[in-house]
Amino acid sequence: MTTTGTPTGKSDLWGAERRGPTVGMVLLVTLLAFENMGVSTAMPRMVADLGGKDLYAWPFLAFLAASVVATVLSGRLSDLRGPRPSLLIGPALFLVGLLVAGAAQDMAQLLIGRVLQGLGGGAQVVAVYVLIALVHPERDRPAVFGLLASAWVVPSLVGPALSGWLTEVLSWRWVFLGLAPFVLVGVFLVVPVLRGLPPHTPDRNTRPGLPLAALGAGGGVAALSWAAQHPRGLNLLVGLAGLVALVPALRVLLPRGTLTARPGLPMTILARGLLAGSFFAVEAFIPLTLTAVHGYSAIAAGIPLTLSALGWSSAAWWQSRRPDRPREEFVRWGFVLSAAGISGVTLIAPSWGPAWATPVLWAVAGAGMGMAMSSLSVLTLAASSDVDRGFNSSALQISDMLGSALLVGLGGVLVAAVASADAPTAAVLPFDLLMAGLAVLGAVLAGRLRPATLER
Repeated sequence: MTTTGTPTGKSDLWGAERRGPTVGMVLLVTLLAFENMGVSTAMPRMVADLGGKDLYAWPFLAFLAASVVATVLSGRLSDLRGPRPSLLIGPALFLVGLLVAGAAQDMAQLLIGRVLQGLGGGAQVVAVYVLIALVHPERDRPAVFGLLASAWVVPSLVGPALSGWLTEVLSWRWVFLGLAPFVLVGVFLVVPVLRGLPPHTPDRNTRPGLPLAALGAGGGVAALSWAAQHPRGLNLLVGLAGLVALVPALRVLLPRGTLTARPGLPMTILARGLLAGSFFAVEAFIPLTLTAVHGYSAIAAGIPLTLSALGWSSAAWWQSRRPDRPREEFVRWGFVLSAAGISGVTLIAPSWGPAWATPVLWAVAGAGMGMAMSSLSVLTLAASSDVDRGFNSSALQISDMLGSALLVGLGGVLVAAVASADAPTAAVLPFDLLMAGLAVLGAVLAGRLRPATLER
């Protein structure tokens, strides 16, 4: 498999050698996105039919915890054996999980299906990163990650509506079962390129404690998410226990120096957590603010999220057309745009705020995400060698998930402590300002993205 660029300087994503893996990777990511967007819409009917209303959050937590564990283990497996095993095992687990959940007769079976889906999804996302590094030259990678970002657009726009239609007209089971044939197509497209990959040089670093750290991270992130969804009483202690489990796990799972913003790869990993955490934490409370403070309907309150997805994909495509520009520049401007959008959204927290401006403001923040997220992925692969791409790619995903869980949880605690779901202004206003400050901090620290060292 050649990894040279095209002489014209254009990204050769659709050349004869790369067309199959490109379509296959995009399809697998699209299916994950459809599953993610669709399950949220269908979940109320699922738990009602299966008699699990008291366990409503558990299908989400089961998927999240399994995904974290699989992300770590898939990264290790990719460093030891290359991406082949994960790109075969991951989709297989995801497919079985779809079938198990689609045929569920009780909540226990649904939870087993969700665990299998989480394991499969986490395994294949990391392996896709490693495959990109092997198949696509560095100059083409901005275009690849821009394309993967675009794979979330259609699911974001039509996924909830399609899931709702399937649930009402046919059955919620088709939210799972309808995706199964497409998983096979994605694997069929990717397998041929796996056969042509060069021999893999295994990582000789034993990385002691990695499986235990993976379990600690999975449980910790799930506990934080539970506390974020139920920020009251003993649940806050559950979240605190999650933090306690995460601290030692992160010392194993992240490159050394990540939490102290060491220049190079550690700063790249930290930037991903700051970017994703500040953005998704604010986004989580936009519908609540619009409905509770400004009286918007649920449909109208979701419009800013849709425009954000469009801004995200558009900016990801725009940066992909400029492969010769430094990625650090796009990361800095991504943080700036995200900070601008978050700062603007802060104004809608009071009842007198210009709620009508929210869609535009959040589209700006989404554009910042599209510009920076893809660039951080490119920088991570550029800072990786043949033997640690899996570890670094999994660290990037862990930082993303942890940043989001931690900061969304903080927002939930603030709403529960100083405000209420009916009048969240007192909590949302300072929280949004804090998230804007984190985005500004990310823009300042972007200068530390170089040099892209291989420190662990």
